[in-house]
Amino acid sequence: MPITFVHGFTQTSRSWDHVIDVLSPHFSCSSLDAPGHGGSINGERTLPECGDDIAESMTAGILVGYSMGARMALHTALQHPEMVTKLVLVSGTAGIDNPSERSGRRASDNELAERIMSIGVQQFISEWLALPMFSGLTSETAQVSERLRNSPEGLSHSLRFAGTGTQEPLWNRLRELSMPVLLITGENDEKFVQLARRLHEHMLSSQLEIVHHSGHTVHLEQPKEFIRLLTEFAS
Repeated sequence: MPITFVHGFTQTSRSWDHVIDVLSPHFSCSSLDAPGHGGSINGERTLPECGDDIAESMTAGILVGYSMGARMALHTALQHPEMVTKLVLVSGTAGIDNPSERSGRRASDNELAERIMSIGVQQFISEWLALPMFSGLTSETAQVSERLRNSPEGLSHSLRFAGTGTQEPLWNRLRELSMPVLLITGENDEKFVQLARRLHEHMLSSQLEIVHHSGHTVHLEQPKEFIRLLTEFAS
């Protein structure tokens, strides 16, 4: 069964290498650079457009998305369900319901985009990884050198065009998903635990896994448990 992986904001496709190395003897795995990241230099892509891009690039099978990648993967599954036999959302959301909160988040994302252009990638990555949601990462698991491959323009465009503030809420469309869905979140990431529970309630066929001793970046903080969960679901 083919498995396609989509990374989170400031990462690249290589962030999944440690997972793919373990799974590749058993599954056909590939990972994509999200728009504005790695080798995908055009970041001026909305979330629906990202969903289309992923569908065009992937082989029909299991689609795995983390954080920003989870939001993109959700669009792919809704727009191109024939391409997604199973869906895995790691630390994901279906969007911000409240219009004023969504507008505020969009303004915040735009300010962050301006800051990236002002201070450059190296300083921004240092500030980004200092956020509490990434406190579970170590100097080794943070994959800083890989994140530094991204450009200020690419990351800035990603925030402006596909940031959480741009996302139209998809909560009322979740029951359209007929494929099995695996929801994974870290127990220390309280905001996304609540979001995962809500996703679980709105889906017809979903499995919720809350991983102990982990925060937002489950696949980096608890890779063995993440791979176990994914392997069981994929099989």
